[in-house]
Amino acid sequence: MTPGTAWLVLFFAGLCEIGWAVGLKYTEGFSRLGPSAATVVAMVASVVLLGWSLKVLPLGTAYAVWTGIGAVGTAILGIFLFGESREAARLASIALIVAGIVGLKLLTPDSH
Repeated sequence: MTPGTAWLVLFFAGLCEIGWAVGLKYTEGFSRLGPSAATVVAMVASVVLLGWSLKVLPLGTAYAVWTGIGAVGTAILGIFLFGESREAARLASIALIVAGIVGLKLLTPDSH
């Protein structure tokens, strides 16, 4: 796997991370079968894709980016889907996470 492919795989792992985090809200404590099954599939896909990206990317960087993508995406969807706070300090904090993700990507060598 090339570094570029590893970053792409990590991005999709982050999207799956968002999917399962948001999915948890819809499972109603894993009492709804459809959302529960979809959430578990997203969980497994997220971890498997993260693992594949670790064949090339450094652990600390990949894990931080994976959780960062999940945190930012989940926070943004929380705003739009569940009416969570849009206050400026919260949005600025989300922007700081994005800056950290970009910084880690830019400062990571092509392989470990």
